[in-house]
Amino acid sequence: MIRRALIALGSNIDPERNLPAAAARLAAHPDIEVAAASGVYESPPLGRPGDPCFHNAAVEVETSLAPAELRAELRRLEAEMGRVRGDDRYAPRPIDLDLAAYEGFAGDVDGSPVPDPEILERAFLALPLAEVAPDWHDPALGRSLGEIAASFDAARERVRRLPGRGLGWPPGA
Repeated sequence: MIRRALIALGSNIDPERNLPAAAARLAAHPDIEVAAASGVYESPPLGRPGDPCFHNAAVEVETSLAPAELRAELRRLEAEMGRVRGDDRYAPRPIDLDLAAYEGFAGDVDGSPVPDPEILERAFLALPLAEVAPDWHDPALGRSLGEIAASFDAARERVRRLPGRGLGWPPGA
């Protein structure tokens, strides 16, 4: 069965190269079809003020993979792109791929809740997700992504959409 899922992408090591490369790798996967991609948002790093800013984006995909299988593929792609997971959850990284939401599923996937409750707390997560799926309404979140994104003051949160910057998806965009 084909399901929709939302994937959050982030990078603060060569993000101009790594975010589009991650979107292309997702699109090349035989069990994942990228349906929509957001623009790129910039935000300061959490917990490490001296580090480079993060660039964040989101894609909506259609997939035959179950939530745990999709999460495993995201971790595999991260590792292929040089991501090393350590104890510091705020460490700089070439790529971060998170399963933010999965159609018809609410629960735990390998220790992480889906949908991601941080959507309600982090503008850098909510804004790109709302750009690709503003009407996505997950009962666990209680509101649509568009409503959640509208509740943030992007300037106060220090999140800005980078003009003219996208993931290069669809190709040629």
